[in-house]
Amino acid sequence: MSTTSLRPQVIALYKQLVYLGREYPAGYHDFFRPKLKSAFLKKKDLVSEQEINRAIEHGHYIIKELEAMYYLRKYRALRQRYLNELQ
Repeated sequence: MSTTSLRPQVIALYKQLVYLGREYPAGYHDFFRPKLKSAFLKKKDLVSEQEINRAIEHGHYIIKELEAMYYLRKYRALRQRYLNELQ
């Protein structure tokens, strides 16, 4: 696989992170988007396929962590609602 064939994967990863970042608790425009952009700009000089694949895998890990954080936040909100109803 050449680095040009990895480009669509990187773009898809960026788009997915942008989509997930809209609900970030610290704010999208103030915190998440600048951090995301700087993280991708730091990795823009990667040339080796192995390094690029490692960065893509790290991005997928971040996606899983964000999803887990969002699920936990929703779970806590639901739990709080039901606990208030029972009391």
